[in-house]
Amino acid sequence: MPHTVSQLMPALTKAAKTCVFAIALASAWTGHAVIAGDISQLYTSDAIVTGTGEENRQIGFRECLSEVLIKVSGDFTLTESTALAAVQAQAAKFIAAYSYRDRLEGIPIHDEQGTHDRPHDLTCRFEPATIDPLLAKLGRKPWLSTRPIIAVLLDVHDQRRRFVLTRDGSESPYMAESLAAATVPLALSIRLPDAATLTAEGFDFEQLAQLRPAELKQLSADIGAQVPLAGTLIWSDVARGWIADWRLTENGKAYRWQIRGVSFDEAFRHAMRGTARILSGNGSP
Repeated sequence: MPHTVSQLMPALTKAAKTCVFAIALASAWTGHAVIAGDISQLYTSDAIVTGTGEENRQIGFRECLSEVLIKVSGDFTLTESTALAAVQAQAAKFIAAYSYRDRLEGIPIHDEQGTHDRPHDLTCRFEPATIDPLLAKLGRKPWLSTRPIIAVLLDVHDQRRRFVLTRDGSESPYMAESLAAATVPLALSIRLPDAATLTAEGFDFEQLAQLRPAELKQLSADIGAQVPLAGTLIWSDVARGWIADWRLTENGKAYRWQIRGVSFDEAFRHAMRGTARILSGNGSP
């Protein structure tokens, strides 16, 4: 019996999420989010839209423009700018080219389903000559230097145990996937330590909070990264969620920031947004 598109959507959505996680992990672990000398990816963004009609296209254009401005500048606080809404209303005029990919490509249309009901990936390409002056009007600047690989050194306390998050550990693989996904909107690259490195260094969660910036820097270098981001992630029944504390030293200045009562997905997004803001020179997290 043939399946309708609506019947196939749950499986397709799950497959799409798996694909996104795979891509995010590949990018995050290999440190290729932004390659030196190739900034074109910074000026390209995607949005998922329903069909290829004008109304949904304009929604996608606004989303893509916002995504590119944040990715190029490294400053998520742009979303808080009242000026951004006015810019988004004119999103179409800033786009150099766009294209669609049918997310259900190869699956026949059944019953009353039409092409306007099918989800598409809308890809928008922008030009630096357009986006850079626009950022200046919004009080930001492009972050075009090669982005360093970030070592995430995280002490996790959940309801039952305490551990350092590793890229090959079995404690919480979903956390590693979530952390990788959080890097994508900001074109960042991360590395997690592996179990063998922690053993060789004689390093565990009890020592993490005691490590000085120079020691964190050395551990970061040992796993192939340049910038150490240290943190704790603690489950709290009182806060009804995770409490995340982050610390990073850049150019001799120490930064600390915290978020409370959130999912670990939001804790990791908060970490990456703060890190990008520091490294891009846009200010404190």
